[in-house]
Amino acid sequence: MKVLKLISQYSTLTHRKPLKKFQLESKQWSSTYTEEAELTDFIRYIDSLKNYEKSGVPKDAGTESDDGFDLGRMRRLMERLGNPQSNFKSVHIAGTKGKGSTAAYLSNILRTEGYSVGCYTSPHILSIRERMSVGRVGKPVSSKTLSSLFRGIKHSLDEAIVLENGCLTHFEVLTAVAFTLFAQENVDVAIIEAGLGGARDATNVISSSELTASIITTIGEEHLAALGGSLESIAMAKAGIIKHGRPLILGGPFLPHIDCILRHQASSMSSPVVSTSDAGIKTTIKGISMVNGRPSQSCDLIIQLDHDSQLSIELCGLNLSMLGTHQLRNAVTATCTALCLRNQGWRISDGSIRTGLENTWLQGRSQFLTSKEAETLGLPGSTVLLDGAHTKESAKALLETIQMTFPDSRLAIVVAMASDKDHLAFAKEFLSGRQLEAVFLTEADIAGGTSRTTSASFLRDRWMQASKELGINVLHDGMTECRELFEGKFNCSTKDSEHEIIVAAEKSLSDSLRFANRILRERTQNRPGIVVVTGSLHIVSLVLASLTT
Repeated sequence: MKVLKLISQYSTLTHRKPLKKFQLESKQWSSTYTEEAELTDFIRYIDSLKNYEKSGVPKDAGTESDDGFDLGRMRRLMERLGNPQSNFKSVHIAGTKGKGSTAAYLSNILRTEGYSVGCYTSPHILSIRERMSVGRVGKPVSSKTLSSLFRGIKHSLDEAIVLENGCLTHFEVLTAVAFTLFAQENVDVAIIEAGLGGARDATNVISSSELTASIITTIGEEHLAALGGSLESIAMAKAGIIKHGRPLILGGPFLPHIDCILRHQASSMSSPVVSTSDAGIKTTIKGISMVNGRPSQSCDLIIQLDHDSQLSIELCGLNLSMLGTHQLRNAVTATCTALCLRNQGWRISDGSIRTGLENTWLQGRSQFLTSKEAETLGLPGSTVLLDGAHTKESAKALLETIQMTFPDSRLAIVVAMASDKDHLAFAKEFLSGRQLEAVFLTEADIAGGTSRTTSASFLRDRWMQASKELGINVLHDGMTECRELFEGKFNCSTKDSEHEIIVAAEKSLSDSLRFANRILRERTQNRPGIVVVTGSLHIVSLVLASLTT
């Protein structure tokens, strides 16, 4: 109950006001509407290129095969631009989940020490500028800088597109722009997140001479078809970022045979391995508190590893703003990497590691909205949680985080997902939990387009299938009781069906949020409840965009 009282200060649970209708539709928040006018030409240019984030990735595109992406095309583009990636040191990050958080943790550690850091991640939430941060502060690149850089290299890009018969992609050009930016700004080090897999990813033009370390965070079944069809092929694709003689940091945890694949590849490249699963690493989450207006988990992190050089640090009472055991694992991965860099001669103090970790926070990762933000959404007095979870593993991590922070709360979730995700497995994770009251399946544009958008009705059918396979009774929107509930004809908390989960499809995101909030209040009465928005970072983006207008 102490945790509930603390977080209630952040997002009041009992304040009651009439709900107001607001507009929150996908078409309002495509990238062309949210970018600064100064970037119009740049946005128009890259939007004219093939964008696999929008259309979906072809089968086997990330594998070392004839169907894989042509890394030679990227190398030719970089050569035309003067190989800017050769002008700075890099840390390369691959993995199914945790790449962005690990990149943010490590970037902040290095910035705190005083280094000028470039950081390249994807996707973005509100502005494409978020994908590139540069300098000692960590803010997204300015519109002016990005626009100026684009004008300076546009002629070279045009020539490359012609020579490659128009085959250069959205991600390849963005990656080239990022590397050129980091060279232009003379960064000390760049933290580079791979887009898909690793071996054939556009970021994998970094050579061993520029690489300081490789990181593989996790291995899961996302992008299964694009990466060869098995966990083993996914592991091999991501292991493609390992470079000769450069240390490999493993996040995990990994299945034993996947761990063996990664270690074997590292051994073949004479790359020392540091694993966060090593017995010399001890971590504990001690509790939740409020720090600087946000929920924070207090942790102990102790590392005592005896490799070629000893890696050691003791961080007790570490306050992490990104919640959950998975985020603590990401923090450990970043810390191990920082210690590896320190062994290579980089100046990195224990204090900078602590401060860097504690100052790291990302939108859309277990993000609790403030009471003012909830009211802006038309949900006054509600606790609203945003999280971009879109796999069964991330759904499980999200539920564990909620259980840790709000163990007694009931949930109403609003879900929109891309078409290439495992909707059934995602649904089963939530339905297997004990806190769920209602699910509203809605729709969101993916990367500014609809080709990967999953219809609300299709998602509802998958959730119905999941409930049937799990033997869980649900109220769905085809049933009279459910329709009457939406029409306000009875209070479901007084009915025999009060323990049945409601599953409904609603194309309108704003209506989904209103319905979720209303059902949660009617069912929970004075008990705590949370409206959770999840399924992709794209639905999170829509919600956050509505708060900026």
